[in-house]
Amino acid sequence: MIAPRLHPDKHIAAQVVAREIADLIEIRSKSGKYTVLGLATGATPLPLYAELIRLHREAGLSFQSVISFNLDEYAGLGPAHPQSYRYFMAEHFFRHIDIAPGNIHIPDGLSTDTTQTCADFEAEITAAGGIDLQILGIGRTGHIGFNEPPSSADSRTRQVHLNDVTRRDNSVFFENLDEVPTSALTMGVATILAARRVELLAFGSGKAAIVRRAMREQPSVDCPATWLQRHAACTFHLDPEAAAMLRD
Repeated sequence: MIAPRLHPDKHIAAQVVAREIADLIEIRSKSGKYTVLGLATGATPLPLYAELIRLHREAGLSFQSVISFNLDEYAGLGPAHPQSYRYFMAEHFFRHIDIAPGNIHIPDGLSTDTTQTCADFEAEITAAGGIDLQILGIGRTGHIGFNEPPSSADSRTRQVHLNDVTRRDNSVFFENLDEVPTSALTMGVATILAARRVELLAFGSGKAAIVRRAMREQPSVDCPATWLQRHAACTFHLDPEAAAMLRD
């Protein structure tokens, strides 16, 4: 079941989700437990990461007891590439907080054996005890992570081909469309659904149609985000523009 939660704007939404993350970290750390976070990249979670950095700097929130797993990485891009997701996470989040480098997990975009790399990634999630809270965005194709349609509910971490719509949308971060990788390594739908909590962020009118599809259509491979309807604790955090097509 997906629970929609409307916020005045993306910054208020970021504050709410950041507070939920902070509370989870603090509760688990008091019990001597690690918090396992699933993280996303792109423009959507940037306000969230900014708020978590603020809580770290101004309110003493520590990430020393956090283990993180990123959803995906472009195939063919190494950590020094400015458009790799490892670089993105370092610039926008990790280098501003006190998370241990060894607790950061991002698929290896330069892997020469992606099957083994993806299997190892799944094993690392299992060894960490599973993901406590997964952050998601949503693409216009209905992809979560880089699970493009068609993606089944039982898919696991793997290499996928990127939809032309996704590549065009992401080309704003590159010099031109030809530079956008054609494939990526991504957590599978089943990997995402195994998280104990899922918090999806969607902002702006450009996300309104796909938010409606994700929440109203029957779950199917044609819109992978619809599989989130089967999750027991999934919240869509929306601003008024992204929620505009849910009113009827």
